Amino acid sequence: MEPGEGPGALGLHGDEEIIEVVELGPPGPDDLAEEMEDVDFEDEGAEEPDAEAWESEDDEGVEDGMEAQDDSEVTFSLHSASVFCVSLDPKTNTLAVTGGEDDKAFVWRVSDGELLFECSGHKDSVTCAGFSHDSVFVATGDMSGLIKVWRVDAKEEVWSFEVGDLEWMEWHPQAHVLLAGTADGNTWMWKIPSGDCKTFQGPACPATCGRILPDGKRAVVGYEDGTMRIWDLKQGTSLHVLKGQDGHQDPLTCVASNQDGSLIMTGSVDCHAKLVNSATGKVVCVFKMESVTPKTPIGEGEEAESNSVESLGFCNVMPLAAVGYLDGTLAIYDLSTQSLRHKCQHESGIVQLLWEESSAVVYTCSLDGAVRLWDARSGKMISEYRGHSAEILDFAVNKDASIVVTTSGDHQAKVFCVQRPDR
Repeated sequence: MEPGEGPGALGLHGDEEIIEVVELGPPGPDDLAEEMEDVDFEDEGAEEPDAEAWESEDDEGVEDGMEAQDDSEVTFSLHSASVFCVSLDPKTNTLAVTGGEDDKAFVWRVSDGELLFECSGHKDSVTCAGFSHDSVFVATGDMSGLIKVWRVDAKEEVWSFEVGDLEWMEWHPQAHVLLAGTADGNTWMWKIPSGDCKTFQGPACPATCGRILPDGKRAVVGYEDGTMRIWDLKQGTSLHVLKGQDGHQDPLTCVASNQDGSLIMTGSVDCHAKLVNSATGKVVCVFKMESVTPKTPIGEGEEAESNSVESLGFCNVMPLAAVGYLDGTLAIYDLSTQSLRHKCQHESGIVQLLWEESSAVVYTCSLDGAVRLWDARSGKMISEYRGHSAEILDFAVNKDASIVVTTSGDHQAKVFCVQRPDR
C-alpha cells in the first residue's frame, strides 16, 4: 500500500437490523481448581538466582550511525540475529525471556541486562517464549515445533515436546498448562511438567493465532481459512465455530478478549476486526477500514494490497478497543457506540499494540523502530522512544507501566523507562 493511501469509513456487519446490542453482565464464578484438580499449583515464586557474569558482545549486524538517538536504559545484545519475541515474568516483572533467529533464547535481568541462563537446544528460530503465570517455568518454542520448558530458579530443562511447525504458544492464566497452535491445524494442550496432553483438531490449515479466555476454561483459536473456534478446554469440544460470512475471508492474524472474557475480537488479513460475544458465538459488529482508491490504476490481474490487521486489544478501564493496521493506522473504536473514535497515524506499519493495565493508554511498536504511547481518550501521542536501528518485532510492558522491553531486527533487545510525570 502506498503511504498516501488512508483508511476511511467504518463498516458494520451486514444490514443494521441484524446487529446485536449485547448486555454484558459479570460472568459467573469459576471454580478452576475443581475443573483442573490434578494440576499442581505451586505457591512459591521464582527465586532470583545470583547473576552470572558475562561480557556484552558488540553487535556486528547493525550499521554504524544508522540510528543515533537511543532513549533506552539497558541494551541486551547476546543475540546474533533478529530477536523475534519477548516476555516478562508476571510475578516480579524483573526477568525477560527473548528468542531469536539465531536459534537461541535467553532469560535475563531487566534492571541491568545480566544473563541468567540460556535456553539451549533449539535448532530453528525461536519465535515463541513466555513465563508461566507464577514465573516458576519459562517455555520456549521454535519454528520447527520443538517446545522446551525450563524451571527458572534451577535453570534446568524439565520438559520438551516436538509438534508440527509452530504458529503460537501461550501459558494458561492460572495453571501450569501450556497451549500451542501448529501449521497442521491442531491446538495442543499440556500439563507441565507431567506432559499430559490433549489436542483440539481444527480444519486442515494452520491455527494462526490463539488466546486462552480469562475464565481459564475456554480458548479462542483463529485459522488460516478465516474460521474461528471457541474450544472447551476440559471437554475438548468446539463450543462455537464462526465461518462463512460470520468468519473472515482471509487468514486470521490475531485474537484478543476483554477483561472478563465476555467479548472477543478477531483480526484478519481481510482488513476486518470482528467483535464476538463469547457466550453466544455471535458477531456483534464488524470494524472495517476502507482503503481509498489507489493513486495508480491497478493493472489487469493485479490485486490491491490488503491492509491487514496486525494487532488488537481491549482497554480495561473504558469501553474502547484498539486495532493496529499494516498501513500504520491505529484505530481506537468505541464499543458502546460501535464507532470509530480516533485514527492515530504512523509512518510505517504497526507490528503490535498493548494497553496499559489500568489506564486508557495504548502502546504501539512499528516497522520504523519506535515505541509510541497514545492517549486513547484524545487520540494524541503522549511520547515516543527510539533506540533501535531496525524494525521492532515484539515488545512487552510491565505491570505498573514504568518500563517497555523491545526486540528488534537489529539483533538487540532494549529496556525503555516510560515513567510519566502525570502518574
